[in-house]
Amino acid sequence: MSSSLAAAPRAASAPADPSRPELSPLVCRRCGARFEPRPVAVCEECIGPLEPAYAPERTLPTRWQIEARPRSIWRYREWLPILGEPVLSLDTGFTPLLDSPALARALGVRRALVKNDAVSHPTQSFKDRVVAVALNAAAGFGLETVGCASTGNLANAVAAQAARAGLAAWIFIPEDLELAKIVGTAVYGPRLVRVRGTYDDVNRLCVQVADRFGWGLVNLNLRSYYGEGSKTMAFEIAEQLGWRLPDAVIAPMAGGSLVTKLDKGFHELADAHLVDGAHPRMFGAQAAGCAPIVNLFERGGDAIEPVVPRTIARSIAIGNPADGAFAARAIRSSGGAAAAVTDEELVRGIRLLAETTGVFTETAGGVTVAAALKLAREGKLRAHDEVVLCITGNGLKTIDAVVPALPETPVISAKLREVAALVDA
Repeated sequence: MSSSLAAAPRAASAPADPSRPELSPLVCRRCGARFEPRPVAVCEECIGPLEPAYAPERTLPTRWQIEARPRSIWRYREWLPILGEPVLSLDTGFTPLLDSPALARALGVRRALVKNDAVSHPTQSFKDRVVAVALNAAAGFGLETVGCASTGNLANAVAAQAARAGLAAWIFIPEDLELAKIVGTAVYGPRLVRVRGTYDDVNRLCVQVADRFGWGLVNLNLRSYYGEGSKTMAFEIAEQLGWRLPDAVIAPMAGGSLVTKLDKGFHELADAHLVDGAHPRMFGAQAAGCAPIVNLFERGGDAIEPVVPRTIARSIAIGNPADGAFAARAIRSSGGAAAAVTDEELVRGIRLLAETTGVFTETAGGVTVAAALKLAREGKLRAHDEVVLCITGNGLKTIDAVVPALPETPVISAKLREVAALVDA
């Protein structure tokens, strides 16, 4: 990533306007350098990634105080980088955690639960969480134009929440994105731009866009704040389990941030003495046609080797993931593992999840379910495990992937004898 993101021509520091949210300062994850709040993603000293620096002396809530708050990501606000009251997207979060005995039997584990962000508000993916945080950061900096580079779900979330907030939005996507995701972005009225090339090409362009125009691109110059929204999925899982931790958590990996932030969120709850149980083993899932993080995990080392994506799982098809090394490190340190699955296996995963839980997921969720099956066959999921599968998007966004695998539907006349013939067949 270019160090030029350190320059933000239209907002260099936290605003003095008391009507805007106050934001956390930033710290480099690599060298520890600290910075005042600013729309910056990389360290000026070492080009390492920046993240919010939380005051260790801040007062943290009890379980009961959290439970008394509105059911949104903001019930965990002490662990989010918006220090003042959030002003946008106040009702995102707290999606269901569904028990699925049938899926548990298929995996051969004691208990399987589905964290169902396929019904996230407002755009049916976990990206609603990160965008809610990022747009409040944009408000804190006084930015009037936001945007993103996206493989689909993020485009939907930015376009929808920007429309609601009255912000201008510029959305950049690969040209060949699924039609449902294009429509699910365009309907909100942003400036939608399709770019010839892969997501990585789009991302490189958007680095230049952020520099040139000073917009708040949520997963680029606002990434330091944006990524923290993913932690709320971990917080909700723990609370919904009665303030205890599961044995294993499986999530899809695109840029690698979700697995990394889930791991961070579980550690933060434990550090606050809010949860019971050992830290869960973290498992990451990718499609075999774009598996740079799985490759890194399996070969060891610290550096991602970029790949050219070749998979129908476009929402996680990032060939050069920004947080890939951090994701691999989180998986290793937790005692977990990573798995890559074929396109055929992920489609079967979509169908298995639907048939066992009533949840229709997009291709990324199919990757998660298929990887869980693979990990179970390899003995990495254990018979006594309580396993949470993170389902990050809705299947109506990627129907083309599953249509060829569905059985033919009979067409009959409105006559009882034709129904009876089907029953007897």
